[in-house]
Amino acid sequence: MAPARLGWLDALRGLAALAVALHHFGLRFFVPHGEALTHRFDLGLFGVMLFFLVSGYIVPASLERRGDMQAFWVGRVFRIYPALIVGFVAALVILPPGHNQMIDPAVFDHPLLSLGANGLLLQDLLGVPNAISIMWSLTYEMVFYYFVSALFVLRKHRQSGPIAVGFATCAVLLGGVLTPASLARQGLSTQNLILAAGLVVAMGLFCAVSGNPQLTRTGALLLGALGFVLTFGSSRSAMFETLMIFATMFAGTVVYRAEHGQIDRLQAYAYCGFVFLAGVFGGRMYNHGDALWRTWTTSWMAWSFAYAGAWIVLVLGMALRKRRFPKALTWLGTVSYSVYLLHWLVIDGMDWLYGMPWLFQGAPAPKSTKFEIVFTLTFLAATLVAGYLMYRLVEVPFQKLGRRFLAWLKRRTGGPADARGAGAPLPAQAAPAIAAPVAPAVPVAPAVPGPVPPGH
Repeated sequence: MAPARLGWLDALRGLAALAVALHHFGLRFFVPHGEALTHRFDLGLFGVMLFFLVSGYIVPASLERRGDMQAFWVGRVFRIYPALIVGFVAALVILPPGHNQMIDPAVFDHPLLSLGANGLLLQDLLGVPNAISIMWSLTYEMVFYYFVSALFVLRKHRQSGPIAVGFATCAVLLGGVLTPASLARQGLSTQNLILAAGLVVAMGLFCAVSGNPQLTRTGALLLGALGFVLTFGSSRSAMFETLMIFATMFAGTVVYRAEHGQIDRLQAYAYCGFVFLAGVFGGRMYNHGDALWRTWTTSWMAWSFAYAGAWIVLVLGMALRKRRFPKALTWLGTVSYSVYLLHWLVIDGMDWLYGMPWLFQGAPAPKSTKFEIVFTLTFLAATLVAGYLMYRLVEVPFQKLGRRFLAWLKRRTGGPADARGAGAPLPAQAAPAIAAPVAPAVPVAPAVPGPVPPGH
């Protein structure tokens, strides 16, 4: 059994990864009335939003615990990129042409642009296809890190509640007024947009990890400003969804603050209740027509009910947080990032080996109950094995390498810098360990081609 302090978070991350994987696998084809259920509840979106709630809960705490911007960003980079790069290379090497749904073929049409945008993990806000289909959720993760860093150096990080409400209010009031925009369509070429974003990110991160308090502050503010400009000026998804993603992540931070006495509980209930209602009714108001193709859902119910479901599961997890969770479930949370990255690789591999025309070509799915059970269990087993191997062989070694790099960086820069200037770091009373990135803003890639919008 896992320790109760973090077990509930790992359990939620594990459930989220499993939901996304099964959604892409096409579980709806194997359960009674699966297509009708998908029209009312998008399992992929549910997993993504649950990921975002957990990320919002845990990521700011990892920065605030020590007030160390160097440790935060080195940890993020060594947590995200190695597994991502290995997953991309594995898909290129293992999967034969014609059986690689994991990598968007548009990547090879403009390889330099794709490398630049995807390398920054800002591709979903730069108008560039995702190199790996599920990478789009990492764009929102990255921008959330920018916002968290900027708020921290401004000493506004405790204002999670008003910020969450602000994003949610904009989503409800402006979700139908603000349309998905691209700075590239406003006269700035995609190439120049990526170049400008790259320069800002490079300068921002260099300053943020410099160890100099003033440079750290400048770098974090540069990153925050870039995130704000791209969010409102170059969104790929429907604007209500983009804004609700950030509202949801900051609401997750509100939950953390309430649990650890940093905010009045009644205030926290009000903030989170508002964000919850904004998400449910925002989906009802705006997830129609063209928005369905941008949110990759099939109806407003699919979006709104999935969003509500993510909150319900978070609340249940909170209620049980002092209990010990089954080790299998917390283990799944530990390998959730690798499972999230590799489940499409497993799906493509099974399509190549066994053929799944019902998933990729719209053919009728097999109706044998025995086949359905065996095939689904085979997929789950292969995905979990692949995720575990990635975790042990890539994630763990590179996390250790990241700690060594951080020690070297501190020797070079003279030790940690408290970016807030005066004042000690927050007490470590409840700071969870740094979490794995979680997909989903909406983290899931286009699913099957056909008359229905691709699913999360």
